[in-house]
Amino acid sequence: MDYYDDIEKKEQMETRKQKIQHYLESKEYVPMKRKDICTLLGVPSADRAMFEQIINALLQEGKAMETKKGKLVSPKAFNMQSGTFLAHSRGFGFISVEEGEDIFIPADKINGAMHRDKVLFRISKKASNGKRAEGEIVQILQRGSTKIVGTFEQGRGFGFVLPDDKKITQDIFIAKENSMGAVTGHKVVVDIIKYGDERRNPEGKILEILGHINDPGVDILSIIRQYDLPVDFPKEVYEQIEDLPTEISQKELEGREDFRSWQTVTIDGEDAKDLDDAVSLRILENGNFQLGVHIADVSHYVQEHSPLDKEAYRRGTSIYLVDRVIPMLPHKLSNGICSLNPDTDRLTLSCVMEIDKKGNVLDHNIVKSVIHSDKRMTYTAVREILEDKTPALVEEYSDFVKMFENMNVLRGILAEKRKKRGSVNFDLPESKIILDENGVPIEIKPYERSIATNLIEEFMLVCNETVAEDFFWQEIPFLFRNHEVPDGEKLQKMDDFIRNFGYRLKGSKEEIHPKAIQQVLSLAEGKEEERIVTRVVLRSMKQARYMAENGGHFGLAAKYYCHFTSPIRRYPDLEIHRVIKMVLDGCMSQKKEMSLKKAMPDIAKQCSMRERLAEEAERETDNLKKAEYMSDKIGMIYEGIISGITNWGIYVELPNTVEGMIPLQSLEDDFYIYDEENMSVVGEHSHKKYTIGQRVNVITAKVDVELKEIYFAFLEEQ
Repeated sequence: MDYYDDIEKKEQMETRKQKIQHYLESKEYVPMKRKDICTLLGVPSADRAMFEQIINALLQEGKAMETKKGKLVSPKAFNMQSGTFLAHSRGFGFISVEEGEDIFIPADKINGAMHRDKVLFRISKKASNGKRAEGEIVQILQRGSTKIVGTFEQGRGFGFVLPDDKKITQDIFIAKENSMGAVTGHKVVVDIIKYGDERRNPEGKILEILGHINDPGVDILSIIRQYDLPVDFPKEVYEQIEDLPTEISQKELEGREDFRSWQTVTIDGEDAKDLDDAVSLRILENGNFQLGVHIADVSHYVQEHSPLDKEAYRRGTSIYLVDRVIPMLPHKLSNGICSLNPDTDRLTLSCVMEIDKKGNVLDHNIVKSVIHSDKRMTYTAVREILEDKTPALVEEYSDFVKMFENMNVLRGILAEKRKKRGSVNFDLPESKIILDENGVPIEIKPYERSIATNLIEEFMLVCNETVAEDFFWQEIPFLFRNHEVPDGEKLQKMDDFIRNFGYRLKGSKEEIHPKAIQQVLSLAEGKEEERIVTRVVLRSMKQARYMAENGGHFGLAAKYYCHFTSPIRRYPDLEIHRVIKMVLDGCMSQKKEMSLKKAMPDIAKQCSMRERLAEEAERETDNLKKAEYMSDKIGMIYEGIISGITNWGIYVELPNTVEGMIPLQSLEDDFYIYDEENMSVVGEHSHKKYTIGQRVNVITAKVDVELKEIYFAFLEEQ
């Protein structure tokens, strides 16, 4: 069966599934067994297997229920709906639904559900007075976790595994015959063979012993296994790339624009190895800029539906952990034939834009191309050339200095244009954790941001917008990067908070313009409260995601936006490169267009999901190494800023981005009451107040590296 037949079969199943679902939800429907529905709907015997598949899919998705007597009913008839349960380490949880706010689930209403389980639930209390709706889990449809990573503890004749993910609140019982000989302190991967309930712990079988908790590298390996990150590529992928060329052939240049004579450079960080974007700039006779953004033509080597493509789709993105990169593509591609290395011909997709002195893109051309990068530049070198005018560098790159200066002029024009239209810049400090050869953190230092990093950002942004607008108007199936308008209720809470600093969010909260948010951030710039106002504003934003329809990018104040510039490390970019090339080659058939149109929503969903997972795993490894870094600094004093307040603690962030918590119960000078509306806690008797944004002196009180938790105490409390 070829790809299109497979798509057709899926469409047929989806159509029939919708019909059966509508029938179950109809007023005329009376609960009945599967065979009776088959008879009533006249399902031919040849289609019975497909019918069973459809019913099982409806049950798994929570769109149907089967009673104890085997009769099928719609959950809607019992005021039930489905969602994903997100557990909290304190026992309660939330259910994430496709549309609307998350539903709060009290600890006594979880009914055996575990973190990320797909569940059926019913609402027990409707949302009111700013509080979330409350619900009760009725049935577990699909388990979110079948494998768990944790630390083994040996008992007499049995053992337990304490899950690393503290959202899994029960320890896993391990019978002796299922222990693989693990001893106390071993990090292990466990397969759950029996799910517990309120009275019994889940039972598991050890699949893999990762090593002892104190062995170098086991900590990061545990997180890799916890998130089920694919480290090794399948055998068929390596077989596919075995004969991959190291140089491009003359035949591959046919039908491509030749930019090899253009002065072209890559500009990246010092340690970058996969160079997937290069830039060139020329000044036209009319005084306008001609900006070329050249992106590695990865799709030339990653054929659609090949083992390599399927694996890239499964991964969705490269993952940048604190001590390693888990790439989307094998290094033979990402660091080899697809990397735009200097003094080498490389196949690319280029977007060449004519931009005037106001930053308007007057004309553009998207083409298949070949380039020859002249220099592999670093952000540091370009910054030193443009800002410091370092004589040695100016001399070394004398042939390129004028182009860099012109690039800097264009950078300023593009940045100013974005600012005028209301684009929001969230300039929160980011840090790099430096490890020694044993993986021990020895330094946490801020990432250097400069005009060089900003220069590349501006060029990539204008390129992404240009490509997105072009293909939006072509009405071709495409993947857009959307950032939706923030929720009105969250904006109101944000507005209430920033008024404490004398700021106000202008305009309607329901039809907010990004310029209103930009103005707040501009007013706070350079002031004590800048970081915290930025954080509060950021928390009120929605997450950007990939979608098959264009919805614009609120944060960038852009009507059209996509990800075109990083196909080595992001699958969405690779996918739209294929679409672009089909259009350029004139081979976008009606059949292909229809199949793409149907496939794009699923591709968008997969890419967004993998991006979120990567972000979680990256954050987890950062938190682990930050805790390890602080573990030998007990008793040391720091100045920090209150970055968050909850009803259980006050979070303080240090200048190096390390964040720790001060539990409210540890404050002995008074009983502190949580004021959610003003994001503060207030002493019941003393009226002493701690609020977000406040500068405080803290002392490192305790660090639990295993739990990735850092605890501070206020200096005056000591």
